[in-house]
Amino acid sequence: MKKLLLITIATSALMSCETTPKKEKITVNYPTTAKIDTVDTYFDTEIKDPYRWLEDDKSSETETWVKSQNQTTFGYLDKIPFRNDLKQRLEKLWNYEKIGSPFKEGEYTYFSKNDGLQNQSVIYRKKGESEAEIFLDPNTFSEDGTTSLAGLSFSKNGNIAAYSISEGGSDWRKVIVIDAVKNEVIEDTLVDIKFSGISWKGNEGFFYSSYDKPKGSELSAKTDQHKLYYHKLGTSQKNDKLIYGGTPSEKHRYISGSVTEDDKYLFIYPRISTSGSKLLMKDLIKPDAKIITILDHADTDSYVIENVGSKLYIQTNMDAPNKKVVTVDASNPKPENWVDFIPETENVLSPNTGGGYFFAEYMVDAISKVLQYDYDGKLVREVKLPGLGTISGFGGKKEDKEFYFSFTNYNTPGSSYKYNVATGEYEQYWKPNIDFSPNNYESKQVFYTSKDGTKVPMMITYKKGLELNGKNPTILYGYGGFNVSLTPSFSIVNAVWMEQGGVYAVPNLRGGGEYGKKWHNAGIKTQKQNVFDDFIAAAEYLIKENYTSSKYLAIKGGSNGGLLVGATMTQRPDLMQVALPAVGVLDMLRYHTFTAGAGWAYDYGTAEDSKEMFEYLKAYSPVHNVKSGVEYPATLVNTGDHDDRVVPAHSFKFAASLQEKQTGNNPTLIRIDVNAGHGAGKSTEAIINEQVDLQAFTLYNMGFEELPNQSVLKEFKL
Repeated sequence: MKKLLLITIATSALMSCETTPKKEKITVNYPTTAKIDTVDTYFDTEIKDPYRWLEDDKSSETETWVKSQNQTTFGYLDKIPFRNDLKQRLEKLWNYEKIGSPFKEGEYTYFSKNDGLQNQSVIYRKKGESEAEIFLDPNTFSEDGTTSLAGLSFSKNGNIAAYSISEGGSDWRKVIVIDAVKNEVIEDTLVDIKFSGISWKGNEGFFYSSYDKPKGSELSAKTDQHKLYYHKLGTSQKNDKLIYGGTPSEKHRYISGSVTEDDKYLFIYPRISTSGSKLLMKDLIKPDAKIITILDHADTDSYVIENVGSKLYIQTNMDAPNKKVVTVDASNPKPENWVDFIPETENVLSPNTGGGYFFAEYMVDAISKVLQYDYDGKLVREVKLPGLGTISGFGGKKEDKEFYFSFTNYNTPGSSYKYNVATGEYEQYWKPNIDFSPNNYESKQVFYTSKDGTKVPMMITYKKGLELNGKNPTILYGYGGFNVSLTPSFSIVNAVWMEQGGVYAVPNLRGGGEYGKKWHNAGIKTQKQNVFDDFIAAAEYLIKENYTSSKYLAIKGGSNGGLLVGATMTQRPDLMQVALPAVGVLDMLRYHTFTAGAGWAYDYGTAEDSKEMFEYLKAYSPVHNVKSGVEYPATLVNTGDHDDRVVPAHSFKFAASLQEKQTGNNPTLIRIDVNAGHGAGKSTEAIINEQVDLQAFTLYNMGFEELPNQSVLKEFKL
């Protein structure tokens, strides 16, 4: 590609955000952003990239730009009159004890607990009926709460544990091995581990995955050669055995390994992208056993979920877009020998095992349904769930007599239940003592028609008695990609929004997994516009049915959902008043050149694939579709300066383009969390501050000078 460099400076303009004529409007004086006329050539088409320099996360110029943008953004947010009231209310509602579902390892039962506003949840344990004691407290990992617990795995007998930590929200992890009984570190910390689980082989050691340390910035440099290692306890990490990966001619961007519960087999899953996996097997009982290939292609998603001796149970979507479970003997495990065990149905299957049973969880229009089977494939019962919503945790060890699951929906805070595997009976184990009354709210599912006639489901949640007058502040949240399903779950942040009379709407867009592989594939590559059309149609439905109007509509999404927001607001800037793209994939011509971004090509394709793919990506890439002379909605871009999954340069370049080309008085700001990554492990304080800013910005730019429901402030004496 040819590159032409010509340094120019963008003109800074004094902009203002008008809300109501009664109050003095908050003005915004954007920092000047330098433009360097970098030009790339794709298939004889020249593409300017004037803010390329913001991709350099190590430069002092980028650091200065981040500081100046944050100064501008927080200067604006500080002036919103009700921001502090909103923060006090969110903190008050958030401040209740939260307890996770227990699990047993060795002689101890472990569970997580957060007293209310602790930055990180604490892992406790207890033996029998004794008092619970602290096992791991992530709040002590760092002074500022930015180091979090990212994973915890126990050896076969539960006497040894390995836990991973994330610093500053990074996907790069450190792994610490401890004597779980004594709670003492027993060897040197393992470093530079990324996109990895920890799968134990008995009590001897564990398998993990990582990349070679990249040259250049570890926050943005490309990583596309994943490897699976085995770490034997008591040895140095430098001596860890390479199990699979590292062949220059065959790159796998993600490789994971999983050991069966009986320690008989290791299954290896090499992947080129986020969708599809090969399937390999190694017999761990035979010392000289070689790795056997079961599936030599990554055209399907197939995973071994259980074994009884040499009989394997495999979850697969091969010739079954909604997934099924098959069985095969390990002596001859090729697909032609697979036999259906739990056949495919019209609903998407997510199977699990525990207590000597299979639990088939189905999504029925994004709502959970659970069937229990024995090991002969006989249906034992349909589990009658606590309500319509989302369950998680149906599964455990083979010898378990009981285990715990959780239930939630958009207006019901999550509770946990203890399930008896033999009888199918369960009792509530823990219920949150939260200052929120679910009975005052309702959640309804509607089906609307997208541009091409496709019916799309959407959940709409709001306070009972809502008047359909077109004036209700509404957040439309979406994702639409990577086979991810959005199922009903409670959020304290959304509770505060609905408490203020807000509507929260979530459509199940194509590109997601709610209706299986066909639904996913209907929103990828040259079908990606379907996702944006589905989202636009959802907004139009809410407006048509008078839930809201364009003046009171905000669109919100993160990561791939950030792309969704960016594409929607550049295609239909008239449709919404506020746009909230977070940690978004916003430069579709270069996303694959950073970290593990090339692994997203199954969903997106790349600009280098073909002229057709380049032109398709360019047509919706948010960074490349910000146009001069257009009035875009009030926009608060959100990212973290240490996001090494979707690098912050995406958000930097998009915000700079908006600030340069925006017409009218709507503010276009960027909020950059320092020492924060893609979102996982973020402290409670950081989450509250972020969500308060998003809601305050949204309401203020919808014209509110005070919180819509002032009675809440009086009732709780804020």
